[in-house]
Amino acid sequence: MFNPSRDEVRRFFIDTRRKQRAGEILTPLEAIAADWIVEHPEYHADLDDTTGAAAREYAPEDGRTNPFLHLSMHLAISEQLSIDQPPGIRAAHDKLAARLNSTHDAQHAIMECLGETIWDAQRTNTPPDSDAYLARILRRASRD
Repeated sequence: MFNPSRDEVRRFFIDTRRKQRAGEILTPLEAIAADWIVEHPEYHADLDDTTGAAAREYAPEDGRTNPFLHLSMHLAISEQLSIDQPPGIRAAHDKLAARLNSTHDAQHAIMECLGETIWDAQRTNTPPDSDAYLARILRRASRD
């Protein structure tokens, strides 16, 4: 299992942004990341600050979203959707995207579900519950 350090994750997104802007060839994973970077222009200045962004702390009390965490979650969800893992997530995503009329907004809603699932696992010191994760997404997709 790939378990990159914080610095490796940050370097990945910073390098992807640099390569994207320079028109360089991207790996398949970088191409997916680049698509999400394009969707989030509010993070471009951070990603272009190659030294400062790599070292910056993004504390919740500062009122700023950590761009590296946010983009990493987009990447993780994209991977889950591509392999339909947990089983049913792709259909749940499609239902949610149709309800929200936006795949981006659907990813953000799933991101909240993923965050809740990870938080529950950390709080109870248990593995993430994929059934509960999928149920959260389906509840979001079924809201009126």
